[in-house]
Amino acid sequence: MSRKPRIEYRGAVYHVMNRGDRGGKTCKDKLDYELFLSAMDEVCERTGWRLHAYVLLPNHFHWLLETPEANLVLGMKWFLGAYSQRFNARHGQRGHVFQGRYKAVVIESDSGAYFETVSTFPVLARA
Repeated sequence: MSRKPRIEYRGAVYHVMNRGDRGGKTCKDKLDYELFLSAMDEVCERTGWRLHAYVLLPNHFHWLLETPEANLVLGMKWFLGAYSQRFNARHGQRGHVFQGRYKAVVIESDSGAYFETVSTFPVLARA
């Protein structure tokens, strides 16, 4: 069975999440968190995304983001690849860092309190 295509359009708001491969860590230490945040900033700069909130845990992340252009797929492809390459190079590893396909839930303006609920994630402070 084929996958459904991603829904992309200008001004879309998404709850994006992904987990570590086989439940593994995507951030093992403080330097990995900094590497992740740096790549996150870079993808936002490259794509014009507006990141409203995020949660970064050792084995997964959640983003609440808005895409002024219809470029979620392009940006996620770059981010997941770039971070994985940097993480693997740093730890002398190869292969997947993230598990399968990321999940992206479109948040419609009429979806009630979902935007508010998602945006109340505790945001990790930058050092």
